[in-house]
Amino acid sequence: MAGNDASVLGKINELVAEEERLYAHGSLTDADQMRLSELKVQLDQCWDLLRQRRALREFGKDPEQAKARAASVVEGYEQ
Repeated sequence: MAGNDASVLGKINELVAEEERLYAHGSLTDADQMRLSELKVQLDQCWDLLRQRRALREFGKDPEQAKARAASVVEGYEQ
């Protein structure tokens, strides 16, 4: 999931759109619930990557050094 800020934001938009489609069904199946959980993790990873890129840029470093972190890492963050 590397790329520039625009591609990361594009991925976020795709994931949010899928999330909205699932919620639009009304009642969620077990498969829908599982997919929503996966989407949440992927969204957390994308937002984390975008924050890393912005922080690196802010401190004069190359944003391309940012790397997507494992789900176990980003899910451990406090909101």
